[in-house]
Amino acid sequence: MEGNRDEAEKCIHIATGAIDAGDKEKALKFLNKAEKLYPTEKAKALLEALTMNGSSAGSSAYRRRTGDRSQTSKAQHEQERHEPGGGDSSKPFESEQVEGVQRIKRCKDYYEVLGVNKEASEEDLKKAYRKLALKFHPDKNHAPGATEAFKKIGNAYAVLSNTEKRRQYDLTGGEEPSSRSHSHGAGFDFHRGFDPDITPEDLFNMFFGGGFPSSSPHTFTNGRTSYSNHTNYRQERTEERGDGGFSMFIQLMPIVILILVSILSQMMVSPPPYSLYSRPSTGQTIKRHTENLHVDYYVNRDFKSEFKGSALHQIEKNVEEDYVTNVRNNCWKERQTKTDLLYAAKVYRDDRMRKKAELMTMDNCKELDRLNNLFRGG
Repeated sequence: MEGNRDEAEKCIHIATGAIDAGDKEKALKFLNKAEKLYPTEKAKALLEALTMNGSSAGSSAYRRRTGDRSQTSKAQHEQERHEPGGGDSSKPFESEQVEGVQRIKRCKDYYEVLGVNKEASEEDLKKAYRKLALKFHPDKNHAPGATEAFKKIGNAYAVLSNTEKRRQYDLTGGEEPSSRSHSHGAGFDFHRGFDPDITPEDLFNMFFGGGFPSSSPHTFTNGRTSYSNHTNYRQERTEERGDGGFSMFIQLMPIVILILVSILSQMMVSPPPYSLYSRPSTGQTIKRHTENLHVDYYVNRDFKSEFKGSALHQIEKNVEEDYVTNVRNNCWKERQTKTDLLYAAKVYRDDRMRKKAELMTMDNCKELDRLNNLFRGG
């Protein structure tokens, strides 16, 4: 229940804005939602006043309960308190960090966010993302708006690193639409349908192998804003767009069809006669090794009688090709992980991460070197 407190406060903030605008229906909707998420006296008092006296009286009752502050200072306080991605005011931050957040906020397209041009290569995008993600990560940057800036950077990379999404974005994306605005200052959402396929925190984990350097493992949080509420955020966006159950069904149809096609294809296609790993479920438990590279593979009991001569030679060739491909891919992952760890260790002078990178065994890369030597010797 405590985890919903931030979302409840956000709903109250939206409701008070609706009260001031005279939109009673919207105010009631978000106040009721706040009560369901995390019941508070503030929401209860607003609901009672709004139900009894209407929107203007509700707004007046809210102002009486919040004290004798001037309306201007109160609005500023509420905006800082409830702004999505607001920084943790209990922790210090530098003016340079505030300026950086403001720069990201002013950006009109994803290229400007990452600081690259439209001809940027994949490597250019990676370098730009690494630098900005470490700079604006909520555990490092506590300036107001840093969390939302971090999300915006992640979304920018997720879209531009996807070839198809980048092509569509170049055709239709770009400027920030004035017709679409979020409630009270959350003006970062300008993808215009270019929703990334991965969340900013998952993208960060892919690049840096888990938690932020020198921090304990946890979900990404920044004061009152928590990425563990990502599902609630998506749900709210859907509610505000007015999508119904039928629309959700239409969106899920391609996934359902894909699953059905996958199941049918697996039922119709017979399994390969070999496996690189022992598979009792398919009966492939008898160990063999190829004649050329001595790669181990597993077959069933009837394999020896079914495959002989040229057929056996082709099978072993396929085994070795699959094995080399797996080793090469795993070696690439090992090198990428080590590079990212060393980069983060250098930027933040983290000896723990540097030692972790240096102690990586790189088993697949060693095996790839061994295979390359065999090929050269052959």
